[in-house]
Amino acid sequence: MGVTAALVALPLLVLLGSPVLWGLLPFVVIAVSAMYIALRRSYRDAEILEELEFRPEELRLQRTGPRGRRQNWAANPHWVRVEMHPKGGPVPHYLTLRGGPREVELGAFLVEEERITLRKELEAALSDLR
Repeated sequence: MGVTAALVALPLLVLLGSPVLWGLLPFVVIAVSAMYIALRRSYRDAEILEELEFRPEELRLQRTGPRGRRQNWAANPHWVRVEMHPKGGPVPHYLTLRGGPREVELGAFLVEEERITLRKELEAALSDLR
């Protein structure tokens, strides 16, 4: 981030002592801050882990969030349905598993194409398990 900030600020050296510098400086600070926040978010999202375990008697999902918080979900695979919500969810092609006491989201951190592929793979794995 320091190198990025230095490279962005390098053209501002010409403006030292000029009132134009004070007009441009807030935009440079905003741009560098936005990059820093985006990188932190990206690293935090990379810490999300979802483990889906297929057993004949139980389908188990364990999600570990970015701060180490764990959530567990389990259901009978015979009753589990994979549902995709093309619109209306927090992300396009929102993917959920429904079965047991509640519905859980799956792969919200994936890109749209990966969620579509994941749905097909989950449906195939569930049909093989049944």
